Amino acid sequence: MEKTTCTEEEFNEKYERYSNMIFKICILNLKNIADAEDVTQEVFLKLMSQTNKEFVDADHEKCWIIRVTINLCKDKLKSFWNKNRNNIEDYQDLYSENLFEVDYHDLEILQKIIKLPLKYKKVIHLYYYEGYSVKEISEILNCGESTIKMRMKRGREILKIEMEEEIWSNEIINKQWTV
Repeated sequence: MEKTTCTEEEFNEKYERYSNMIFKICILNLKNIADAEDVTQEVFLKLMSQTNKEFVDADHEKCWIIRVTINLCKDKLKSFWNKNRNNIEDYQDLYSENLFEVDYHDLEILQKIIKLPLKYKKVIHLYYYEGYSVKEISEILNCGESTIKMRMKRGREILKIEMEEEIWSNEIINKQWTV
């Protein structure tokens, strides 16, 4: 008889291993805690319903989960409901509610990353926060390595400009107060 569901122990182990990563990817893509929680739940439902899927190793399973997460986020963003509402401020509540253990070092940098266009945000998150190589990211996102490198370069350039503008404006404000 074919196995159709996983045990509670298997589910708990997968939840502990992947929940923070999935939630972070969802927050970066959706910018909304409620939607991120919904998609996180959908990813686990999909993972648990795929018990007949054979993963080569833990990395293969992780790549599959990231791909599913990104696809479900895209689906959520394309939905009628999502296209007809504006709600960006929820991501700031993430740090006060402590729903998941978020270990980003600097809230200001995360806010700047969240504001990046989606194609840059994805590669920067996967590279810097999940630790994937350019080659692995290209496989996950089904893009060429040169595309990934260019997106990382452009994303970093945008972040650099944003940070330099902030430093410059802070220097002007400080000079005004010292005069």
